[in-house]
Amino acid sequence: MMSGGRKIWLVLGIPLAVGLLCMAAVVQWTSRASEDNDIPVVEVKRGDIDSKIYAAGELRANHSAMLSAPQIGGGSLQITHLLHTGMPVKKGVVVVEFDPSEQQYKLEQSRSELEEAVEDIKKAKADALVQADQDKVKLLSARFDVRRAELKVGKNELVSAIDAKKNEMALDEARRALTQLELDIGSRSVSGRASIGLAEERRHKAKLGMDQAQQNIEKMKIHAPMDGLVAIEKNESSGDDWDTSSWHDYREGDQTTPGTTIARIIDPGEMEVSAKLDERERNNVKVGQAAEIQFDALPGQIFKGTVKTLGGMASKGFFEGGQAGHFEITVQVQGSNSLLRAGFTVKLVIAGELRKDVLYVPRQAVFMKDGKRLVYVRNGSGFDSREIKVTGETASRAAVDGLASGTEVAFIDPSPSRKPSGRPSAEPSLSGGTR
Repeated sequence: MMSGGRKIWLVLGIPLAVGLLCMAAVVQWTSRASEDNDIPVVEVKRGDIDSKIYAAGELRANHSAMLSAPQIGGGSLQITHLLHTGMPVKKGVVVVEFDPSEQQYKLEQSRSELEEAVEDIKKAKADALVQADQDKVKLLSARFDVRRAELKVGKNELVSAIDAKKNEMALDEARRALTQLELDIGSRSVSGRASIGLAEERRHKAKLGMDQAQQNIEKMKIHAPMDGLVAIEKNESSGDDWDTSSWHDYREGDQTTPGTTIARIIDPGEMEVSAKLDERERNNVKVGQAAEIQFDALPGQIFKGTVKTLGGMASKGFFEGGQAGHFEITVQVQGSNSLLRAGFTVKLVIAGELRKDVLYVPRQAVFMKDGKRLVYVRNGSGFDSREIKVTGETASRAAVDGLASGTEVAFIDPSPSRKPSGRPSAEPSLSGGTR
């Protein structure tokens, strides 16, 4: 793949080269200027126009799947296994694998906690059974004491008043002891059940920790979701933030954060080129037109393609000022090739319509005023504006109706409102006026 800096220079270089060719053609075409002023003129000519369209773009995958680092808390993840860019894979193959050591430690820790919780449950249940048996014995004893005291109270008529009082006090004491014992048994029963419940909660928590750790270990292996080719992403932390050319592809041993895209699986049979064309080329491009594609990374190879989609609306960048806008275009790459990579920079040539035996002028000699296309026809020492119909355009020529062959037209805007300069301007703006 091309670096960001080289990609920018390539995109800027193609229109610059086309512009230089146009300027060279214009210099040859404008063989003279009018003798009485500084307005350069050109003649309307008849001939053929091959409206090929040139553009720069970028290759992208129409059908691809991202492979990202798993969303696991705990910090960075280290890559221990990674396939190489361009390697063909089948669905289900492990493409990326991360170090599972931390999750394995959590798994063993949770397993130990689970085993401990299970033992605590067993112990708590055993203690509860022993305590229940002891409480049964104490409860029987306390009830026996109450019954015995009741029998003694029943004989109070036969004993002295002092002994009768003692018997009544003994009965009250036995009843209080029985009541307190029943309360204590109830409290111990609740406490025992609570201890068992806490141990079971620890067991449940440890089991969840084990399951989570096991799932995380499985997530450390990223499988291909479909058949295709591997395309490794750039590791943005491997170089300077401002210098993308210093970034290298992810590789084994690199660390990354959860959620970061590490690679893509690309369907090589569904690759397309995305590019922008000047909005004035809109009428020269149609869906289904043939195109030639050259990849800078694969010099000497020409791929075939067809225009797939055309943008419905033109857009304009913030810094483009009064220039014409651009519209998006996609070109489907025919066939498949394992050498193709998403992100490749592209030179695109769209085979436009060949127009034979038409009248044409330099494209820069056609101006846009109040929504009308017009030229300035020479009339003696002056110029008359004349509305025309443009039937086709190339990077340097415009096929026109409404003019005769040999008619002289101004190459720059001759109206008095144009800005004066020390020499003729051969650089009209892309919107049709002069700069």
